[in-house]
Amino acid sequence: MGNASSIAFRVTGWAAWAPGLETAEDWQAWARQPFAPTGEAMPALEKVPAMQRRRIDRLGRAAIQTLDDCRLPQDAGQPLVFVSRHGDVGRSYALLEALGAQQSMSPTQFGLSVHNAIAALYSIVRGERGNYTALAGGCASVETALVEAVGLLADGAASVSLVVCDSQAPQAYTSFLDEPDAFFGFAWRLVADDAGAAAEAPGERLSLHWDDASTLPDQAADADTLPNALAAHHFLLSGASRRREQAEGVQWCWKRHA
Repeated sequence: MGNASSIAFRVTGWAAWAPGLETAEDWQAWARQPFAPTGEAMPALEKVPAMQRRRIDRLGRAAIQTLDDCRLPQDAGQPLVFVSRHGDVGRSYALLEALGAQQSMSPTQFGLSVHNAIAALYSIVRGERGNYTALAGGCASVETALVEAVGLLADGAASVSLVVCDSQAPQAYTSFLDEPDAFFGFAWRLVADDAGAAAEAPGERLSLHWDDASTLPDQAADADTLPNALAAHHFLLSGASRRREQAEGVQWCWKRHA
């Protein structure tokens, strides 16, 4: 079987946003007939002051909106884990175009293009002074972030907010994509998988097992229609008992427990 490991956790709340998918009811319908969301719409972020809102682009708005909708008052000061496979790739590409045209790059746009910029903006907007982490793990970005989150729970965090977001890549990158392109953001509220957490907020009890064995797993049914990160959210909403897929040379098995 090779080197196998696993983690377990509970998802006690979630929120998601994508063009045309703005409510929990929209997402429950999407779970029955999933597709890769695209479009130019973005959250209004009405609870963010206008001066701060101007600095937040579509991807950041999707992340911040879902995090605001998912977090509870008691989560203040608890760790945040932000994950995006490509980050703000549109902003980064615009900077590269300016560089290629021998134009000066905007320091503000450069600062907002770095991978932890959305997390930093959220901490400023909401006055969060706790621990936040910004990750990218290729096609296995969600799985990588969950390992980080469960580690924080094991270190004593009462909850961890996981924020996942990605946007459509500029056309110049289309030939390099290895999974469906989509625009989305979602957040999960995670707690430890123990009796105390279960009594306080049962939620969905999930486990994630990974193995470096050479035998390829059965492909997930949604593997051809959704990027891997969004397929993980589909698994949460769908009620399916298992999901198997391969990403970054590792076999991953998701399981739902009673």
